Amino acid sequence: MFDFLQSNKIPLGRFIESAIAWINAHAKTPLETISRSLKVLIEGLTDLLQACPPLLFILLLAGIAFAIQRSWRLPALVLGAFLLIFNLGYWKPTMETLALVFFSSATCLLIGVPIGIAAAHRPRLERLIRPILDLMQTVPTFVYLIPTLILFGLGVVPGLISTVIFALPAPIRLTTLGVSSVPPDLLEAGRAFGATRHQLLWKIELHHALPSIMAGVTQCIMLSLSMVVIAALVGANGLGKPVIRALNSVDAARGFEAGLCIVLLAIVLDRLFRSSGHGEKSIEPGRTS
Repeated sequence: MFDFLQSNKIPLGRFIESAIAWINAHAKTPLETISRSLKVLIEGLTDLLQACPPLLFILLLAGIAFAIQRSWRLPALVLGAFLLIFNLGYWKPTMETLALVFFSSATCLLIGVPIGIAAAHRPRLERLIRPILDLMQTVPTFVYLIPTLILFGLGVVPGLISTVIFALPAPIRLTTLGVSSVPPDLLEAGRAFGATRHQLLWKIELHHALPSIMAGVTQCIMLSLSMVVIAALVGANGLGKPVIRALNSVDAARGFEAGLCIVLLAIVLDRLFRSSGHGEKSIEPGRTS
């Protein structure tokens, strides 16, 4: 029996390869349009961030941090972290990474929050997408980096799309968790006062789910930053490139400095969005309740 199974392999890999080749052959123009558009947007944001003088950018970010927390702890962290990044000479890669993280997180939220709301209102949809989300989070990132590289070529675009696939389950799961955990009494009170479904969603459900949604934002950012080095393997600029170069040349000093910049950026962004969300919830992969 085992000999029969081994000699009659299911051509699953060949089927996927044929499907990717078919998409690449029949949708080449739309794929090139998407690739060029995303590249222009990301490069435009990167140029805008780099056009801003570093000191002015740091002061503006520190001002935003002070407005969010109303204390000097977070602004001091912002000042110390970004001044150290500038001192180490990684300002340009940091801005490139920040642009990639911004686009990937914004895309995840634009897609994930509506899907999360729909899944919270429709249990069948939630049960349907749950294994898909588990697959997106557990499949090694290099596996879906290959088809995105074939379809979109070298550069920042395959890195961006792979990052979105990897980070998208977080906002979907946490939005679903936040909306589905709204107390029924609160919804009944809204209906008793004549609130429409639209008003219930915007004024009660999303307001109650905001801390959970903001937790999804911070997890999106952390997952996006964890993809920085992997995205550099397919040509994406940013802090991942010096890490890859340090790995190839066994340069411990450069690798530590670039890795420290990634950590500092992650800490700052996490503190900024955690403070603005006023609380955070966590969820294990594969669980929504």
